[in-house]
Amino acid sequence: MSVQLNHTIVHARDKKRSAEFLARMLGVEAAPPWGPFYPVRLANGVELDFTDVGGTPFVATHYAFLVSEEEFDEIFGRIEEAGLEYRADPHGGGVGEINHHDGGRGVYWNDPDGHVLEIITRPYGSSTKGLSP
Repeated sequence: MSVQLNHTIVHARDKKRSAEFLARMLGVEAAPPWGPFYPVRLANGVELDFTDVGGTPFVATHYAFLVSEEEFDEIFGRIEEAGLEYRADPHGGGVGEINHHDGGRGVYWNDPDGHVLEIITRPYGSSTKGLSP
């Protein structure tokens, strides 16, 4: 059996708002809610299951999505259209810029709960040039 990531749980203050935000940005549809989850299914079969945590503190995490060049343009256009702050670096550097790691393009932005979202057009380490400034 080959091991594959099937799903992960994403903590949110409002699962519907957060799932619909991600789905809108990525140009996919949020799946119908089931049980305590509001899922977003990706093309490779992985599901992000958003769940409400209420007032319980949680640590914001990072989610990276590999996209085509065309999808990058579409998603980046939605980021700009929404007036969201974006950056070239996950730690807050390069505000208003994208990166060109591994000969591709990448950009980071935050969801309503502070999770760091990233789109990249080339997997990290896929080029002998590696990371670029």
